[in-house]
Amino acid sequence: MAEQQKNNPLHGITLEKMVTDLHAHYGWAELGYMLRFECFINNPSVKSSLKFLRKTAWARKKVEDLFLSTFHK
Repeated sequence: MAEQQKNNPLHGITLEKMVTDLHAHYGWAELGYMLRFECFINNPSVKSSLKFLRKTAWARKKVEDLFLSTFHK
């Protein structure tokens, strides 16, 4: 299993850590502008964001891509 994750830069990084780090780096307003997710625009919180992202695969992929482009250049 470790061989499969060898080249995965997201291995070991939780969705909560991604959202928390992106919030600390950009803030809710900028995340809402960049990704256009309601959970980042109206009454944003880590908890509401995680609830949405865990249910919505395409949105989670956008957050993962933004995380990688921001922190793993």
